Parts: sequence; structure tokens; C-alpha cells
Amino acid sequence: MNKQLTLHCLFILFFSSLGVGLVGGDDAAAGEKNPFTPKAFAIRYWDKEIRSNLPKPPFLVSKASPLSAAEAASFVKLAAGNALATRMPEFCAAAKLLCFREVGPSLEKHDKDANFAVYRDKNFTNYGTGRPGGLDSFKNYSEGENIPVNDFRRYSRDSAGHKDRFANYGTEGNVVDQNFHTYAAGATGGAGEFKHYAEETNVPNLVFASYSDDANGRTQSFSSYSENGNGGDQSFASYGKNGNAPTNLFSSYGTESNVVGTGFSNYAETANAANDTFKGYGVDMNNPTNTFSNYAAGGNRATERFSNYRDRSNVGADSFSSYAKSANAADVGFATYGKSFNEGTDTFASYAKSSNGETKVGFSSYGVNNTFKDYAKEGVAVSFAKYTNVSTSLSQSVSVSTASGSLVNKWVEPGKFFREKMMKEGTVMPMPDIRDKMPERSFLPRSILSKLPFSTSKIDELKRVFRASDNGSMERMMRESLEECERAPSRGETKRCVGSLEDMIDFATSVLGRNVAVRSTQNVNGSKKSVMVGPVTGINGGKVTQSVSCHQSLFPYLLYYCHAVPKVRVYQADLLDPKTKAKINHGVAICHLDTSDWSPTHGAFLSLGSGPGRIEVCHWIFQNDMAWTIAD
Repeated sequence: MNKQLTLHCLFILFFSSLGVGLVGGDDAAAGEKNPFTPKAFAIRYWDKEIRSNLPKPPFLVSKASPLSAAEAASFVKLAAGNALATRMPEFCAAAKLLCFREVGPSLEKHDKDANFAVYRDKNFTNYGTGRPGGLDSFKNYSEGENIPVNDFRRYSRDSAGHKDRFANYGTEGNVVDQNFHTYAAGATGGAGEFKHYAEETNVPNLVFASYSDDANGRTQSFSSYSENGNGGDQSFASYGKNGNAPTNLFSSYGTESNVVGTGFSNYAETANAANDTFKGYGVDMNNPTNTFSNYAAGGNRATERFSNYRDRSNVGADSFSSYAKSANAADVGFATYGKSFNEGTDTFASYAKSSNGETKVGFSSYGVNNTFKDYAKEGVAVSFAKYTNVSTSLSQSVSVSTASGSLVNKWVEPGKFFREKMMKEGTVMPMPDIRDKMPERSFLPRSILSKLPFSTSKIDELKRVFRASDNGSMERMMRESLEECERAPSRGETKRCVGSLEDMIDFATSVLGRNVAVRSTQNVNGSKKSVMVGPVTGINGGKVTQSVSCHQSLFPYLLYYCHAVPKVRVYQADLLDPKTKAKINHGVAICHLDTSDWSPTHGAFLSLGSGPGRIEVCHWIFQNDMAWTIAD
């Protein structure tokens, strides 16, 4: 009896030494109370490495891996044997990761009109194929969805007079993935209409491959396409290729979007009497990138019109390669093209080269900083009217005062950046939208993370692990995050990307020492409204200090880009409702005192009206981002 009692006491002492309580039941339900879960290990690691004795912030601890002890052991074994991909759906669900749902193939045939409302995650194969007439309507499709995946294959192919209408498609979605393959290929007549497509989405990936190829007299219109979007790419490959009298209209395409890339490859190539109009394309955008490769090349009597293209945008770059090359009697016109606020870059290589039959190219009210290479050989009539050169500047079309007002508010949200003098009690200021727009994910345990590849040189291995398709959203997302992680640090910056709580602790303590604290803005109250600054406290007595800021990156598991920059001041302040003076939030702000290495086109300078090294710039810490400092 005494021996059993002694063993029981030793058992209790063992678990007490781990700093956890004894619980019964399933270890997944017990969560971090089970001493063998990844979360419990991360908490013990925190206690071992951090000496400030401050309460652990719940917002950060909640991001530790939710895997049970048994699940973690199983997945560690799979990762060690390069077999994690075989259990990826289960791993994604248990570890709370971002994984795209696989859309199953479909061999169904659909010979009747279809009306889809409030629909999501579907593979549309053979819809409208060979149909004489009819109408398919997609309304409120995938609206407000997180990671919607839709695939349209052989849609309306070889149809006659068939109409497709997409209204409010994928609006307000997060990480939208939409693919159109051989859409309306070989169709005669009919029309495809995209209205409010992917509007206000975050990081969309929209792919149109072999869209309207070999079609005859079909009309496609894009209205309010990707308007007000954030990031992402749209790709048009072999769009309207070999078509006969195709008509394509892009109106309000990408208007007021932020950092969007669009690629047109083999667009209307060798088409007959193509008629394409880009109206209000990329207007008021922030740093758009558009690439036209083999656009209308080899075509006959193509008419291409660019009106208000990339007008009043910030920076941006357009590349036209082999545009209208070897075309016959093409008529290309650019009106109010590239009149951006800060200089963009436009490159024309082999543009209209070897064309014949009185090909015409006209530039009217065209912007600055353009390169023309192998342009306009014999047989091409070229005219330039009101071409803005560098000496005349863009002040003639967009004044600095105008750009600092309404236009800048479209590129840079009011309140996103502010001066340090605003951090005073009683100041009323706009609060930007500080809500976390990223998909919800969790850290991985270090035991699994250490066994996964993490570099652009191993992107193929990563694609295999996470079942990412070639050139799809997942590959692009991972590649862009890896490139940012591998980018050389700027002067005075120390940086590291971390995918586990333990790695974040290691980086923060390596820079600041073990006596550290981590803070974030308490909630999202006040977002997109005016707030009043209440009592303000300067961290470390308001002295110039060093901080480690961590911002989320888009990756299958929770990944933070953490970096330390010198010469900052960090503040925390109550935020009040300006009318009632009631406390609604507790904000954390960081002020960068040295901006000399920042880009002149940084949003802070657009918003505040200055330049690198001339002013300090402050911003709030957004939801689920954080700032580590030496503990007071």
C-alpha cells in the first residue's frame, strides 16, 4: 500500500513540475492542459526563455498548434518520412491550416438553362457545351467566402447564341481561386457578361485559359471586374485567339485596387476583325502591373482602344511585347494612358513590328517614362499627341494637392499613417480598418516545422507536400511569401520569418533579451471610424528604443514576418468614442523615427505629403500583428 502511495505521489510531483494540472478524458479536448500537446510544450518554452513574468497574451497563445499529442506524434512521423502529403486533408483540418479544397471532376451534361444563386466550390464541366441559345446565370456566387475554389471547364464550348451572366461573382471573398478553361471556345454568337466579378476581394487568383478561342462573333464584357481588390493576379492566356470578329469590353477593370497584376498572353492572336476596348482600366489603382504578350499579333483588321488606362494610378508598370506584331491593318489607340501620379514604367518591345496594310497607332495624352524598342517599322502610321515628357511633369494633369486628397485616400486608407504629434490625449483621428484580413491559421509545432522545406529553391517539394497545382493560387502565395522572407534586409534591419511560437520567442529574445513583453491592439472597435485618443503611455518611458514587429504572411500555416528596426518609439493608448467619450479599444502604435531608407512612393509619404528621411511615420498595430519590446 505504501509503495503504491509513493508511486502516486511521484506521479503527481512529475506533472506538477511541468506546470500543468491533471485532467481526464481525451487529450484533444484537454488542449494545453495535457503536458504532451504542442501547445503545452510552447507554454513551457515561453516560461523557460522569457523572464519578464508578465501574463501570456491570450491572442498569441491561442495561435499555438491545436494538435493533440497523438496527432502531433503521428504527423511528425509522416513529415520525417516525406509522407505528409498522403494525409494532407486530415493534417490541414487537425492543424488548422490553409489548404485549398479539391474540386472534384464532373462528367455530367447540362442541356437546360441554369440559375445559380448562393453557390460555392463547384467544378462546372460541360455546362452549356454545344447549346443552341439559352442562358446560364450566376448571381451572388461564392459571395463573402473564405478561400472559394471554382473551376469552369469546357463551359459554353461549341455553343451557338448561348449567354452566360456572372453578377456579384466571388465578391468580398478572401483568397479567391477561379479558373476558366476553354470557356466558350469555338462558340458562335452569344455573350458572356461579368459584372461585379471578384469585387472587393483579398488576394484573388483569376485564370482565363483558352477563353473564347476560335469563337465566331462572340461578345465578352467585364464591368467592375476586380474593383477595390487587394493584391492578387488575373491571367488571360490565349484569350480570343483565332477568333472571328470577337468583341471584348473591359470597363472599370481593377478600379481602385491595390497592387494587382494582370497578364494577357496571346490575346486575340491571329484573330480576324477583333474589337477590344479597355475603358477605365486600372484607374486610381496603387502600383498595378499589366503585361501584354503577343497581343493581337498576326491579326487582321484588329481594333484596340485604351481609354483612361491606368489613369491617376500610383506608380505601376505596363509591358507590351510583340503587341500587334505582324498584324494587318490594325488600328490601335491609347487615350489618356498612364497619367499616373507618381511615375510608372511602360515598355513597348517589338510593338507593331512588321505590320502592314496601313496599321495605325495613336497615342493621345500619354504619360511619362516609356521605352519603345523595335517600334513601328515601315508601313505603320504612328501619331503622338499631348505626350507628357519628364520636363513638363504630371502636374498638368494631376496636381499634388489633388493627389494628396481624394485620390490618395483611395490608395492609402485615411489614418493608416500619421505623425507622432497625433499621439496626444484628446486628438480625434480616423482609424483605418485594422481587422485581420488573412485566413485563420495556426502555428505548426517546431517538431513538424523543422522537417518541412522552406525556400524558393524547394518550391516543388512544398507544392507536393501541400498539393498545390502548377501556377495556381497556392504556389503563387507560397512563392511570394518565401521571396519576401529571403529578401536581403534593409539597412539596420534584422529579420526572420517564423512558423512556430518557439521560433518567434527565439527571434524576439535574440534581439531584445529575455526581459520582453509583446503587445497588440486589443480589438477592432473603431475600425473605419473616427476615434479619440485617450490617456497615452510611452513604452520604455517614451524613449527611443528598439522593437520587434511581426506581421502575418500568406502561407499554408501561420507564418509571421518579424523584423527589428532601430530608432522607434512605441505607445499604447485608450481609444474613445468621440461622442460619448466611452472607451472602446486599447491601441498600440509604433513610430518610425528614421525613414531615410523608405521608398519615395511609400504610402506614408503619399498620405502625409513628405519624403524619405524628412519625417517620422507612425501606424497602429493591426489585429493579430504585434510589437515586442523590452518589458517596462
